[in-house]
Amino acid sequence: MSVLALGLAAGLAFAAPAVAQGAATRDPAQIPAGTYAVDPGHTQALFTVNHFGFSPYTGIFSDVSGTLELQPTKPAESRLKVTIPVKSLYTPSQHMLDSLKSDKFLDVAQFPEMTFTSTKVTPEGKDKAKVTGDLTLHGVTKPVTLEVTLVGGGANPMNKKQTVGFEAKGTLKRSDFGVKAFVPAVSDEVQLTLHGAFERKDQ
Repeated sequence: MSVLALGLAAGLAFAAPAVAQGAATRDPAQIPAGTYAVDPGHTQALFTVNHFGFSPYTGIFSDVSGTLELQPTKPAESRLKVTIPVKSLYTPSQHMLDSLKSDKFLDVAQFPEMTFTSTKVTPEGKDKAKVTGDLTLHGVTKPVTLEVTLVGGGANPMNKKQTVGFEAKGTLKRSDFGVKAFVPAVSDEVQLTLHGAFERKDQ
């Protein structure tokens, strides 16, 4: 997502906080079940590593696609599949970006996409769940568990579409996926965060 788009989104949120906050509910019973598609304009996938022990370093992926089969009152029956184009990676440093996309790290040319397909959803209270699934990254598939929190659901006040949003967090070891450059100077452990927005398809 460009800096301009981020600024515009922040400006809209500041200009109309009552509308944005009043549009959503965190009560799963009020969110319709159905098939939802990723809203790519409002979905972001982020990773953070420890850089040489000096500071966290974060990159962001955009243009996410996928579907969510949502059963809000029966979350264990929900299913998720998302695809993230690795070439969409953005960092503030062009040098770092070129390095991360090269065959030293993510090798975008050979592995242009990563995918996550859920295999199990375990409810953890009214608005939280553990979602375990198969993550395919750098040509390797391994199970990853995400801690997912419902942010809210309801009719989008701008386009009137039924929308639901989640935040998901988890960790992985990049060496498990064959991305081993500079371990441990650049941490093997990678923190994952997904800010996901989904729009119901059958409208």
